[in-house]
This record gives sequence, structure tokens and C-alpha cells, in this order.
Amino acid sequence: MAIPDDGAYTRNRGHIVAVREPKLASETAEARMCRDDAAALLRKIGINPTAQRIEIASVLLARPQHLCADELRQVLARTGTPVSKATVYNTLGLFAREGLVRELFVDSGKVVYDSNTTCHDHIYDVDTGVLTDIEPGTVAVEALPTLPAGTRVEGIDVVIRISRVQRA
Repeated sequence: MAIPDDGAYTRNRGHIVAVREPKLASETAEARMCRDDAAALLRKIGINPTAQRIEIASVLLARPQHLCADELRQVLARTGTPVSKATVYNTLGLFAREGLVRELFVDSGKVVYDSNTTCHDHIYDVDTGVLTDIEPGTVAVEALPTLPAGTRVEGIDVVIRISRVQRA
């Protein structure tokens, strides 16, 4: 089954972007994209839709969200789909390389995967671990350094890290 060209998904500068909410399967309390739609999306962008990749895509792409690999594994386990840590990391890396998710390095020990691949920035609360989207156009990058010869800017990811101020 191929995803119909009805505008549900589009390719934006090499990234797959959901332009309308995907159909959700109602079989669990966790939000999930319909497995058939997830499989079709993977096929459309050239990813072999294995059972585990379909499960991962159905959870991760159900709605705009930020999940690290361990959080994704916990969601999958709660829905009766245990997946090995190596499979989750390998699949997330593949999805990021293919433009299906954005890989965000929010601090030295935490990588988060963003299902919203449109151009936007983030605020990361180091105290709570919460990552919040910033509306596009809110952060302005005024100037860039001279780039090495033969290179071009692929993208700019802004993550503003905040913490609570301790009152005396």
C-alpha cells in the first residue's frame, strides 16, 4: 500500500513532513499512527518496512513530539512491543539520515528525536529535561562565519538551554 498523494506527507528540502495529522490507531492508550500508514511512509522514502521499524515509526510519528531512545523503548514496551536498545538506536539513526525525524543534541549526554522536521528551534530545560518548540522565525541568526571552501550550510539547529534561578 502506498501513501496516496493527497497531501498528507510531502518532502521539504529532503525531509518528510506531515502536513496533516496522520490517522491514529485506537487499539492502545498510547498515540500511534496506523501501522499500514507507517509501513507505506517507510516504503515511500525507501526504507525497508520491517516489523520493528513499523512499530517505532507508528509511535514516533503519531504526533509532533520529542523522544529519546529510552523513552521510545518504554512506550513500545508499554504497548506490548519490546524492542532491543540496539534496534531502537539503529532505527532512529536511519530515520534521521532519511529525514524522517530530526536528531537534536540537547546536552552532552542526551540526544532527542523530533518528529517535527520543519524548520524550528527549541528551548531545553536542563532541570526538568523538557524540550519545547519555538515558533519558526522567533530566533534570528544574523551572521555566519566564513565557511570553508567547497562547503554549504546544511542547517542550523538552535537549542536554548535554560535552568531555574535559585532565589536567596
